[in-house]
Amino acid sequence: MTMTRRDVLLAFAALAAGAESGAARAASLPREADVVVIGAGAAGLAAARRIQAGNRKVIVIEAADRIGGRCHTDLKTFDTPFDRGARWLFEPDTNPVARLARGAGTAMVPASPGQRIRIGRRNARAGETEQFLATLVRARRAIADAARGRTDLSCAAAMPHDLDVWAETIDFVLGAGATGKDLKDLSAMARARAPQRHAAIGCKQGLGRLLTALAQGLPISLSTPASRVTWAGRDIGVETSAGRIAARAIIVTVSTNVLTSDNIRFTPELPKRQLDAAARLSLGSYDRIALWLPDNPFGLGPGETMIEQSSDGRTALLTAGAAGSSLCTIDIAGSFGRDLSAQGEAAMVAFAKEWLTKLFGSDAAAGVQQSAATRWNAAAHVLGAMSAAEVGGQPSRKILVEPLGNLFFAGEATHETLWGSVDGAWESGERAADAALRKIGGLKEPEQPSAATRKPSRHHRRSPSRHPQDAFGFPLPR
Repeated sequence: MTMTRRDVLLAFAALAAGAESGAARAASLPREADVVVIGAGAAGLAAARRIQAGNRKVIVIEAADRIGGRCHTDLKTFDTPFDRGARWLFEPDTNPVARLARGAGTAMVPASPGQRIRIGRRNARAGETEQFLATLVRARRAIADAARGRTDLSCAAAMPHDLDVWAETIDFVLGAGATGKDLKDLSAMARARAPQRHAAIGCKQGLGRLLTALAQGLPISLSTPASRVTWAGRDIGVETSAGRIAARAIIVTVSTNVLTSDNIRFTPELPKRQLDAAARLSLGSYDRIALWLPDNPFGLGPGETMIEQSSDGRTALLTAGAAGSSLCTIDIAGSFGRDLSAQGEAAMVAFAKEWLTKLFGSDAAAGVQQSAATRWNAAAHVLGAMSAAEVGGQPSRKILVEPLGNLFFAGEATHETLWGSVDGAWESGERAADAALRKIGGLKEPEQPSAATRKPSRHHRRSPSRHPQDAFGFPLPR
């Protein structure tokens, strides 16, 4: 019998699903634990691994039926892994998740350095590309200048008034496409402190599959949403659909949108200071439309990306299939992406085909054989993409991470410099675990400075040997 590539992938998916469900069955809900971790995304897994290494009893409870949180690899829809959420790691030399991936023998591949700009139905000429890059640099400098002021502004208010034909494209590249929020909804101080991204790498098997591998050996109960957290007095514990777990400490890693919803009740109620901080760090909107499109009708290299000179904000980021794959993805974000996602998957796919037709002609979209789309805003256990600070919201990250007695918070939103990233979430989980262990007496030895515990800085992990890039790989000013 001859096995096709798809057969192999489906077999891998079945094995992985078995591992996940096995982990869930093995982690029969205990009545008590030293630490309860809520959420099995990057932050929750990092925290649990740290606590387990400290020889303390830990249980991870996850509302969804899978491990990974906003890292989710779909192995069933297409003949290749499809990362529905996060798909890149940056600074591989120092990124803790990348280091663990290498140790686990996971194949990591660099992102394509190629980017193109489309103007109508043609590629931008050299002079036009240079004009765009110069405009991008001016826009970023304007945000940086505004961030130095005493009063925070929206990024839109900081923009030069002469961006002309590049205004909508700049809004997408610096706003929605990088943070999930339009420039009008984004703090200039926060945007100026956004992570500088170097040397993007992806996981050949999928980033979600990598997190699943890193979860091996951890007690994780899937499909077990937390309904109430009691965090004061002697009666500390977490109520779930499967029973109550008494704890000495609790680490909450849910998104800011979930934290401000009624999905989890807190007794006593969280202080207004904490809730206001979470609200000012609400999640942006970022979704991905995937199309199985053989024969590469775009003329793009493997993994190469493309944006357009947009005139109306109805725009996206195109990524061609990597390693010879016929899977291309179209990312939508910001207010336009949110509105489109709310209309459902059919409307999202229709836009993708319409957009490709506008840029490449009718033949480009006619070849679509299969499609899928994410809708993270509708995912009840996430309710969005990544955190992004509103005007005046940047200090909220320090507030959000403040412990409340034996209650600790982690997740990308709590990291001052690496918010919106997988490694930022991972480091925040390790930090929260160390704090919890110290609280319950599980961290005896003096803590050694590490990436997870050292004081963050604006230039965290900056590599002088590489030129910083924005989310699309375009060079940024030093």
